[in-house]
Amino acid sequence: MKQKIYAISVLVSLIFINACRKANDAYLETDAEWLSGGKQSFFDETNGGFGHIFLGLTEREEFNHEVGDGAFGATFVTAPAPLNSGLGPLYNNVSCSGCHVSDGRGRPPFVGEPLSSMLFRVSVPGTNPHGGPNPVPGFGGQFQPRAIAGKLAEGDVSISYIIYNGLFGDGSSYTLRNPTYTVVSPYKNYPPDMMISPRIAPPVFGLGLLEAISETDIKMNADENDNNGDGISGKYNLVYDVLSNSYRLGRFGWKAGQPSLLQQSAGAYNEDMGITNFVFPVESSFNQSQYDDLNDEVEVSDSILYAVAFYMQTLGVPARRNVNDAQVLTGKKIFNNIQCNSCHIAEFRTGVDMTFPSRSNQKIFPYTDLLLHDMGAGLADNRPEFLANGNEWRTPALWGIGLTKKINGHEFFLHDGRARNLSEAILWHGGEAEKSKQQYVNLSSDDRKALIKFLESL
Repeated sequence: MKQKIYAISVLVSLIFINACRKANDAYLETDAEWLSGGKQSFFDETNGGFGHIFLGLTEREEFNHEVGDGAFGATFVTAPAPLNSGLGPLYNNVSCSGCHVSDGRGRPPFVGEPLSSMLFRVSVPGTNPHGGPNPVPGFGGQFQPRAIAGKLAEGDVSISYIIYNGLFGDGSSYTLRNPTYTVVSPYKNYPPDMMISPRIAPPVFGLGLLEAISETDIKMNADENDNNGDGISGKYNLVYDVLSNSYRLGRFGWKAGQPSLLQQSAGAYNEDMGITNFVFPVESSFNQSQYDDLNDEVEVSDSILYAVAFYMQTLGVPARRNVNDAQVLTGKKIFNNIQCNSCHIAEFRTGVDMTFPSRSNQKIFPYTDLLLHDMGAGLADNRPEFLANGNEWRTPALWGIGLTKKINGHEFFLHDGRARNLSEAILWHGGEAEKSKQQYVNLSSDDRKALIKFLESL
């Protein structure tokens, strides 16, 4: 509730101030591009900038959001326990917020740190009965480096980096670090053809608005065979929806492998924490030696699961900053000129939804197309996920990216956090984005700085 009060007070203050300044009247335009989340945009550059509750919720919806907020931060423990019982037997973390710190972006571990906000999906060639990744015998679909007392963790993953040196067109230098992942101390031998895919925890703010974009609008930007000849061939993922027993457009996850925030939340509970629920009622350790062979009731209630999904559905988006700065405006022009906007599409309008008016019919600026793109061999994990192949990744939204350092304390980007700043993230682009990357390399120093300044304004 404090977040909501603060958000309202900030918004009211800004409206009052801007009302007194004619030059800034544009800030009151509800469709202005600096209102990244439409009316669910918040002028807050503090550590709480990713955690604002939607405006315009009913009292009941506010209550559900607050319940979900509490559950998102709740720490699970091993059974038996009177509260938040059922952790494990295998797990990656003990809470949702343990990975999504301040509702933001995770990072790879520093030297000597355990894995915390980074995990590894695993599979073997082939597909499961629903066309998704094929689980690894003895390891399932996700590598879990932690276990409760008396059980064996699946092992650990060691990360090392090879440093590459490169030159921009003007002769100035840059470095990139290429990660290598090695499974160490596995509790049993794993198949030689096991595929491993690193994933840092993505931000969770604004996801409800992305969920509200119509499938028609997303599919409209798909061009799998590059029929228009622009070199960009985005495609959508079709993934299995557990509750409807059907295939739906994938929106969430690094490869758009989840169709809804409810299923995304349920899967995270099950895999990340070993917490069963009505969507995934079977322990992630099933058919492994760590499984306890007990047919327990689900370990998180339906109402809590729905509340956590609703919490993520009703997190607002930081408004842009410095939008009229000359360098930012130059950077925006460069962003469009080198065709970054071919995948990072600036603008959508959410669908009309009379049952969810707070996110209905909102003009938003997420800078994503929610489609899969071939990002080249350099970023490939070589692991398919439904229709996504081993070179393809879903375009991540860029809104709020300029506040990552302030709120999350780091600037590690891309699916595995290998990029140590925004410039390195651009330099890793390949495949469909190779042409844009090369244009960035050949920009002048001032133009490169302007482009980064524009990204930092988002």
